[in-house]
Formats: sequence, structure tokens, C-alpha cells
Amino acid sequence: MTSLPKDPNGCPFLILAPMEGVGDRCFRKAMASIGGFDEAVRDFLRVPKNAHVKSLAVEYCADEIAPIPLAAQLMGSDPDLMGEMAQEMENRGAPRIDLNCGCPSNTVTGRGAGSSLLKDPEFLYQVAKSIVKAVSIPVTVKMRSGYEDTTLFKENLLAGQESGAHYITLHPRTKVDGYGPPARWDLIAEAKSILKIPLVGNGDILNVQNALDMLKMTKCDALMIGRGSVINPFIFHEIRAHFSGKPYVPEWNDLKRYLDVYVADIPEGVAMRVRVNKLKQLFSFLFKGNAELLNKRSAILTSQPSDLHSFLDFAIPLLKERCPFSS
Repeated sequence: MTSLPKDPNGCPFLILAPMEGVGDRCFRKAMASIGGFDEAVRDFLRVPKNAHVKSLAVEYCADEIAPIPLAAQLMGSDPDLMGEMAQEMENRGAPRIDLNCGCPSNTVTGRGAGSSLLKDPEFLYQVAKSIVKAVSIPVTVKMRSGYEDTTLFKENLLAGQESGAHYITLHPRTKVDGYGPPARWDLIAEAKSILKIPLVGNGDILNVQNALDMLKMTKCDALMIGRGSVINPFIFHEIRAHFSGKPYVPEWNDLKRYLDVYVADIPEGVAMRVRVNKLKQLFSFLFKGNAELLNKRSAILTSQPSDLHSFLDFAIPLLKERCPFSS
């Protein structure tokens, strides 16, 4: 792959990021109901060293948000098992396999997976190469800028490239950074100058201007957006609108459809408290991203509804009254 496609107006390829927790099936399906992005990536599938790959593979469904492609992301540290799981993903229709070299969780890194792969570029290469050799579909690598620091930054990039990866997605924070400090876009620019394969920029894209600034500063080939899409589910449409020169103004019915799809897909086999808290989390992001709603966010978080409908009866009027997506 020598490049990532742009749309007819020159808008770069737009990817919905994998996000543990909030970025689950409910969120992906809700986002797909309003669209705007070219591809999504499933939140990672753990491949522990004692994994039975066929039983784990059922957690992935290629047509979950069809016709939008859904890539499979794998996280593990056993090259052979990762290759086997990649084969299972390909057999299940995955259009792409992504290797997770970014998860900062101590539980994950303590087992040698996620961002701990960044400690050893040669081992990162071995894991990625095992996946590349196992499948005929594109393999990509999503990585952070380092583990404790950026000492091995270039080496890790080159390890991913030399493994045969089609492109690399860079979230320019270290494992130790977590999600705290601002993303270092200068490292995306540096990575772009190093790599011969495409580079996807990720981190701190919360609005259209952020997207344009990242593209200008880094010259990256595509954009991956996570948290920004939870705060504003129409961010992809807004970025496209900038490139088309045509205004995009979502209406309340667009947001209502997004919420309806999300609610309909919340798993029923869990306690109502868990289901309500899940919905609270989504609304908390929506309120956080809007100055008119920010002072109502604490009311959302501290509310004690008995069920989903009670929460929606309380939260939706607040959202509709002040939401910038209202028609």
C-alpha cells in the first residue's frame, strides 16, 4: 500500500478509533447509523498465551456495522498465537488486522502485551511479522511513541514498517503518559519523515480545526479519531464538510437516531445499574463537549434513575434544549 485513499474533495481517510469501554459495539453501531467515517476498528481482542483462538474469534463480527468496514485489532505477545488468531479473523471476514502496541493498562503491559511491545523493537517486529505471514489481508500497527520515553521511537516505527505492515497509526503519547499530557504532534511529523509507508495521525482531534492543524503540521496520510467522536458524533461529517465546501448542519433527528441505536444495543444480560451507568457515560461525553451543557454534566452523573427510560426522560430534554445539533 503506497497511500491511503482520499475522497473526491480531498478529505483524508477517516477512521473511527478502537476504544476500550466506551467504544464498544453500542457506540460503533450508533456511529454507523449517522456515518461520516470510512472505517472503524473493533476494540482489541486479547490473545493470552493460553488462548483458544477459535473460541475467542466469535467475539468479532465483520459485518457488525456494514457497509462500513470493521477491522479487527489483536493484542497479545505470543507470535504464533497472534498469527493463528489473525487467520481466524481473516476467515471471519476481517478486512484488516491491527496490532495493538498502545494499550497502557498495567494489567496488559504486565503480561508483555500492548505498549510493552515498545520496549523491544525486535520482538515487536516478530509479533507483527507473524501476523503478516499468517494472512493475505492488510496488517497494520497502532502504537504509542514509547514506553517510558521516546528512546526507541525510530526503532519501533521501523520495526513495524519492516514487518510488512501496510501502515502505522501513531498516538504520540508514551505508555507512562497515559492520556494526560497533550499529544505530541511533532512526533507524528517526525514519524512521517522516517516512514516509507502511510502514517495515520491520532490524538487530541476534538474538532475540525484540530484535524486541519494536525494534517498541516504533520503531513500525515489519514486521521483516526476516538474521544473526539464520543464528544461530538458528527465530527467526521464536519471534517468532510470543510473539504467539500458545503455546510453540514446535523438536525436533532440525527442525534436522536444515534441515541436510539445506542440504547437499543445496550446488553440486557447485565444489572440495570450497569446499563444506566453506561448510558450516563455517553451523555457525560456529549455534555462535556458543549459549553452550554457543561454545567449540567454533574446533574447527569449524579442522577439516580431507576431504569434507562427514566434516565432518558430526564436527560434528553436537557440535551435537546441546549444541544448545537438541534434543528
